[in-house]
Amino acid sequence: MMPVMDGFTLATKIRESDTQIPIIFLTAKVQTEDVVKGFRLGGDDYVKKPFKIEELVVRIESLLKNSPKMLFGQKLMIGDYSLDSLKHQLTYQGEVLKLSFRESELLRKLYEQKDKVIPREDIMRAYWSHDKYFTGRSLDVFISRIRKYLSQDDRIKITNVRGVGYMLTVD
Repeated sequence: MMPVMDGFTLATKIRESDTQIPIIFLTAKVQTEDVVKGFRLGGDDYVKKPFKIEELVVRIESLLKNSPKMLFGQKLMIGDYSLDSLKHQLTYQGEVLKLSFRESELLRKLYEQKDKVIPREDIMRAYWSHDKYFTGRSLDVFISRIRKYLSQDDRIKITNVRGVGYMLTVD
C-alpha cells in the first residue's frame, strides 16, 4: 500500500504530465478488473505478488529496452545553454556552472514540461516530499537561482503562474 494515494491515481497523475515514463504496477490486486484498469490507465506492465526479483528485473530491462530514451542523462539544449543532468552542469558559451542535484533536477523537470505549467505541489512532492525543512519559499529560492543561471539568454523565461506553479518557455 502506498501512503498518500493508490497506484491507479498515481499512474493517472504521471500520465497527465509524462506519457513516456514506463509504469509497472507491483500489486497484490489480482482481479482481472484491476489488471485491465492498470493497463487502461497507462501501465506498461502489471506484476502480481508474490513475484521473484529475477522476474521483475527482466521485466524492467525489457521495458527500458523497448521504451523511448528518457531525457535523464542526456544533454539538454535550453536556448543557448546545455544541461548535463548526470553531471549536474549547466554550460553557456564554454563556461561550466556546477548545479546542485536539486537545481539540476528542477531544471530538467521544467525542460521536460516546457510550455506547460507545473503545479508547485507537484514539484514539491516530487523533489522535497521527505524533507521537513523545505517550504514553498525554498522552492521560490531555487527558481530564483535557476533564473539567474539562465539570465544570459533573454529567450528563456521561467514564469510564475500565480497560485498555480511555474512554466519554462524558450522563444
